[in-house]
Amino acid sequence: MANERKTEKLVRSHLLALDYSEENGVLVEEQISEIAKVRSLLSKASKNAKGNGGYPEFIISSNKDTAFLIVFECKSNVKRHESPTRNKPVQYAVDGALHYGRYLAKNYTVVAVGVSGSTESEMKISNFLFPAGSTEAKDLVNESGMPVAEIISYDDYYRLASFDPDVARKRHDDLLVFSRELHELIWTKAKISEEEKPLLVSGTLIALMNQTFMKIFDQLPTDELQDAWLTAIKKELDKADIPKGKKDTMLQPYSAIAVHPNLGKPDSRTAKEYPAGIFKEIISRISENVWPYINIYHDFDVVGQFYGEFLKYTAGDKKALGIVLTPRHIAELFSLLANVGPESKILDICAGTGGFLISAMQHMLRKAITEEERTDIKKNRLIGIENNPKMFALAASNMILRGDGKANLHQASCFDDAVIKAIKKLKPNVGMLNPPYSQSKSDAELHELYFVKQMLDCLDPGGLGVAIVPMSCAISPNPAREELMKHHTLDAVMSMPQELFYPVGVVTCIMIWIAKKPHAKSNRKTWFGYWRDDGYVKTKHKGRIDLYGSWPAIRDRWVEMYRNREVHAGESVLAKVIPEDEWVAEAYIETDYSSLTKESFETDLKKFMLFNLMLEIQAGNSKEEMVDEA
Repeated sequence: MANERKTEKLVRSHLLALDYSEENGVLVEEQISEIAKVRSLLSKASKNAKGNGGYPEFIISSNKDTAFLIVFECKSNVKRHESPTRNKPVQYAVDGALHYGRYLAKNYTVVAVGVSGSTESEMKISNFLFPAGSTEAKDLVNESGMPVAEIISYDDYYRLASFDPDVARKRHDDLLVFSRELHELIWTKAKISEEEKPLLVSGTLIALMNQTFMKIFDQLPTDELQDAWLTAIKKELDKADIPKGKKDTMLQPYSAIAVHPNLGKPDSRTAKEYPAGIFKEIISRISENVWPYINIYHDFDVVGQFYGEFLKYTAGDKKALGIVLTPRHIAELFSLLANVGPESKILDICAGTGGFLISAMQHMLRKAITEEERTDIKKNRLIGIENNPKMFALAASNMILRGDGKANLHQASCFDDAVIKAIKKLKPNVGMLNPPYSQSKSDAELHELYFVKQMLDCLDPGGLGVAIVPMSCAISPNPAREELMKHHTLDAVMSMPQELFYPVGVVTCIMIWIAKKPHAKSNRKTWFGYWRDDGYVKTKHKGRIDLYGSWPAIRDRWVEMYRNREVHAGESVLAKVIPEDEWVAEAYIETDYSSLTKESFETDLKKFMLFNLMLEIQAGNSKEEMVDEA
């Protein structure tokens, strides 16, 4: 036991060298904990199976994410590092760390660290990860997939743990649950409108970027909180590289929330339950449940996620809001299809909350080598237009939360000649689009394909434009089809899952165009893909999710098929088409009869009937706006 003190001293010195301190928001506790939940979980965690409590040598927590812990178990002799069966926690360091990690993982994501050796040179370290709710540990690995064999900083532990697929999935699920709870709180206690709810979330996240506000908001008098909230937002906007006119446009929606009467002093309905005020309660919950998420998952449109979740609980007909949200995995797919990299310059003329731009940015940053490239990507290579002022505020706040991409966001119509002229000078070479629906068949100027044409006209010659549009764009006659082919080449069309936008019944396809290369002159066959199964399934409370983890393999196969223009029976085909033709795989693809069974025939027949029914419904729908949300 005395020699174990040497090992503990070594660990302690490593932690000090890596800035594990309360000044940095990290709490290091030794063989005891002041956290009630931790004490409860370890109350029966005795290593000798006598049912009494037990504690590891070190328990590390942080206010950055109260649902994440690091525990250390030490042994002086390296021969006592790890047993073959890992079930002897009294004698071995790894076994002991896993023992405590398993108890704590009932409520926490836990990194369990086994350390042995009494000198620096012989010191042996093993790191394991328990995703919250799991009883099985896995090696903690770095970005290259190699096990981590040293003590690393808190931020590095947190980052590596967070990107474990099981941890990421659990945290995303937790975020969805919280969004439902937050909706209920805002709606029943604060009576905030549907349009203002996502602004309340995004504004709070920006305010929490301000370190002063983050530290003092829970101590402020109720009647000062709204002013302090707006002041914090203003200060963060002043730090951002945004022209004054755009800052004023952003601030206007937040200013309205800052004087909302229901967020002021508690009334008789809420005073007993929330004596400090409902606004402080909302900020506290967002700080605890959302801020840690947004700090680590930079490729995820968190604001858009809340926007979509809030819409699910809108009273009445959700379609009356005109919103159809693009799923996150489709935003990711766009970046892969366009093969974006540091040299890409991305344009989204209907940016919504910025989901496509955020996804593209992260793909570009992953391929960047130098810091100069990363700065260039953030400052110069993301271009967006959004007409709706409130949606523009959400998009800009999304980019601010990631510290990048604000300067080239424009609040304007994508048909504004002055804005389009300015954007063409920036020479974008990749376009991504999820356009608004046309109001009616007679409203030709607002047809989805004219938005596609406007996007392509902004791109450099040879640039790639990717758009997700209603299937009717690919099969119904329209003058825009001829105009598009006159100036651009239809490179590919992919038929997407029929319930991709569930619960909204819109059938879609992805079109890929080569900008400013006339289709007839290119004499290029169009590649058609039958991408009806993305592996996602409908669930009762979560909507369509990748329940079985099959999406990554499906995604990679789809991308490879498109890039290589592969032709497979029943999956893909090459065909020459003109404006009058149907631009869908179903019109040209050959059926693979070798795998046909009675059951599959009946299933496909039902899908075909459902497809036709949904097209009929879609043709009669009133205006629905598609906004690109991850």
